[in-house]
Amino acid sequence: MQSFDAVIIGGGPAGMTAALYLLRSGASVALVERLAPGGQILTTEWIENYPGYPKGIKGYELADLMADHLKEYPLVTLRNEVRAMEHHGPGRNTVHLDEYPVQAKAVVICSGVAWKRLGLEREEYFVGRGVSYCALCDANFFKGQAVAAVGGGNTALEESIYLAKIVKKVYLIHRRDAFRADKIFQKRVQDTPNIECVMHSVPTELLGETELQGVRVTHLPDGSQRILDIAGLFVFVGSEALTNFVPPALSLSPSRFIPTDQSMATNLPGIYAAGDVRDKHCRQVATAVGDGANAAQSASLFLDSL
Repeated sequence: MQSFDAVIIGGGPAGMTAALYLLRSGASVALVERLAPGGQILTTEWIENYPGYPKGIKGYELADLMADHLKEYPLVTLRNEVRAMEHHGPGRNTVHLDEYPVQAKAVVICSGVAWKRLGLEREEYFVGRGVSYCALCDANFFKGQAVAAVGGGNTALEESIYLAKIVKKVYLIHRRDAFRADKIFQKRVQDTPNIECVMHSVPTELLGETELQGVRVTHLPDGSQRILDIAGLFVFVGSEALTNFVPPALSLSPSRFIPTDQSMATNLPGIYAAGDVRDKHCRQVATAVGDGANAAQSASLFLDSL
């Protein structure tokens, strides 16, 4: 069985930063990532609030720069998925991958989040047939057609603005009478002529046989309904923590995010959390990088104490 000083679960900005800091401290490090390095930023068309890039940078370009930085160090990358973890005591952890287990003295969990579903009937059936959770991935399939987006936060508005550059029309559906997104995104939505805001409303039925052809929307104040003729529905209603593999003794919040102290330490010695999976208010690339550096520093001090 392979053994490492530290195993990092997840290759997004938090995971890559944690790997960088631990490698620079001289630790042996394995980074577990089943997909390409980058995490959620690979699905982000443009990042304009990351320090050092005043004109913005494409998500995949930033991910590539971070991954290239790690090539200077002896990082072991395991293209695999974590199925379970066992914590046997301080400095003794087993991480069970798809194909084999590995041992780690310290673990940094940077597994991130997955997009929430609406919970509508046939939603899963229509995934890939009109329903999507990533505008950057799928917008071009709907070029010149009408689509809808659901949500009221930064992601929903930012992705709707991106969609509007490609599709004919975007219906932006939000259950409240005002968006939660930053004012800069609200202003851009208002200034985009092919975005129609459908407020105080929720999608209640997906229409179509083999492919999505429309969505029934209910106006909450009076219960009235309308049908939007659309080819695509993009869902941006929040995220769920990817923590189904953690040890049973690891404390989780009611929404299954991982609480930590200021040093990114969990309730189990030698196990840390960083990035979007951590229980916190602000989930941005900048905060993920900070979390990763902090977690790595704490893990390094823990390794020195063994």
